[in-house]
Amino acid sequence: MAEFQFIKYSVENFIGKLTLNRPPVNALGRQLVSEIFAAAHLANRDVARKEVRVLVLAAEGSHFCAGADLKERKEVPEDQVVHVVQGIRDAVQAIADIKVPTIAAIQGSALGGGMELTLAADMRVLGESAKLGLRETALAILPGAGGTQRLTRLIGYARAMEWITTAKIFDAQECLAHGVANRVVPEIELHDAALYYAKLIAANGPLAVQYAKEAMQRGLEMPLTSGLEIEFECYKRIIPTSDRREALSAFNEKRAPLFKGE
Repeated sequence: MAEFQFIKYSVENFIGKLTLNRPPVNALGRQLVSEIFAAAHLANRDVARKEVRVLVLAAEGSHFCAGADLKERKEVPEDQVVHVVQGIRDAVQAIADIKVPTIAAIQGSALGGGMELTLAADMRVLGESAKLGLRETALAILPGAGGTQRLTRLIGYARAMEWITTAKIFDAQECLAHGVANRVVPEIELHDAALYYAKLIAANGPLAVQYAKEAMQRGLEMPLTSGLEIEFECYKRIIPTSDRREALSAFNEKRAPLFKGE
């Protein structure tokens, strides 16, 4: 297991958990960014080993992530800023590239790069106190780790324009209404709510879930006819799997299936 200073990573019952742990607000300093990138690749390794079927992205403390570490950024020479931002982009993309479904459990603030990190997850569960926003334009910059692209694809152009150009911070219920959140729960129930979804996903055929995610992601920006071809391509890969045969046997025998990801 890799040694991390600001990340906790664990696996139990096919559920991986990647937790930010850089108090007080989990700001995205260079070391944390590097560890997010490494932990995401560790999660994909465990997917390949058939040990992880779903990943929960969480954070310690009162806030999920306040965004870039602006105190650290202030000391970065201007000609190096682009490299720092590229590091955050790479870490966020590494989360997006995890081959199984990912669920972000968000409490407190997720702002700027912190929100961009949550947008890389497939689903978002928010505590009632959660506040999300892309604050970059208020700092005379723009989202640089995928925010302009992922948010627009998630909630549409007009609403994403509102989020990004106003730099407003949105509360949990607004996030739910806009389609940023899948669910809002009392703070005390946040972990259990994320785990509820994770358990539902982990109980299903792991290859089927992975191929479904692949088909959805690849088809998202394609014409419907091309997306349907991708879906069928992924379906054909499932046909010869032992999990598919196990599901049929379990149904006929009136028992729970035992999936192996094969």
